[in-house]
Amino acid sequence: MVRLDNQKGNAMPLALVSKPGTPEPVLDEVSLPELGRGDLRVRVTAASVDPVDTLFAGGPARTIFGLTGTVGLGWSFTGVVTATGAGVTGFSVGDRIAATHTGVTAPVRAHAEETVVAAKAAAPLPAGLDPVAAATLPINALTATQLLDRLGPAEDRSLLVTGAAGSVGGYAVALAANAGWSVTGLARESDRAFVLRAGAGDLITRLPERSFDAVVDGAVLHGKVLGAIRDNGAFAGVTSATPATPERGIEVSVVSVQPNTAQLADVLALAASGVLEPRVAGKVPLTEAATAYRKVAGGGQRGRWLLLP
Repeated sequence: MVRLDNQKGNAMPLALVSKPGTPEPVLDEVSLPELGRGDLRVRVTAASVDPVDTLFAGGPARTIFGLTGTVGLGWSFTGVVTATGAGVTGFSVGDRIAATHTGVTAPVRAHAEETVVAAKAAAPLPAGLDPVAAATLPINALTATQLLDRLGPAEDRSLLVTGAAGSVGGYAVALAANAGWSVTGLARESDRAFVLRAGAGDLITRLPERSFDAVVDGAVLHGKVLGAIRDNGAFAGVTSATPATPERGIEVSVVSVQPNTAQLADVLALAASGVLEPRVAGKVPLTEAATAYRKVAGGGQRGRWLLLP
């Protein structure tokens, strides 16, 4: 469960943090860092809880990244700009934005009432896009975009997306179909309607042998999925403790998502136009974040749980 520390009113913003020796996120009053050059201060509208958040809150990611002190939690959010740092262009106080917060050592991140983020990690929210549901997009749709980028142009190639009903995989299906790939999704039969609606030409529930030119590995299967790729094909997946290694001329790319304003603006525009479908599994207040963290840690969610400050 989330523990609430230092309840002294609300003079300082509340934020979820990870503390040494504490296996659950802690809701605490925090001091926002000073605005640096190129920074935005943002009042958070909604923030998504992603599987990586549970790894930071529970400890494994703290060890991997060598984190020893208290650090903020949350990678993906929407909000309203409340102040701009020196050198910021393209953003003004009052603008609605979406952003990624990838600074794993920052004292305050996305799971907060207010936060500070680099302007280069943000993009304006298009008119007509729900500012709450849009919080599902930044980290997940950016990851899908950057995975696809590693595979090169579609050029009549076939693509398998694993975890095609998940948040990264679902966006990858839609982005790939929009870019001209011949897309097949690997998912449960019960997810067929969504996967086909996202843009896949077919859904499969088992891996075939050497059938696709490329794979986007939303399910983090890595080596287990290489058998489905033809010789000299391509694989793109996120970081894993057991990463795939090249075989049969298959090019293996492992992606750690990077902030990118232009790419984020593109996926927000695609969502506003209906190409991408933001999916919300549930919404809870920031003070009830334990519910969302527990759901995400248990797996099997369709869409993202959102925290509402």
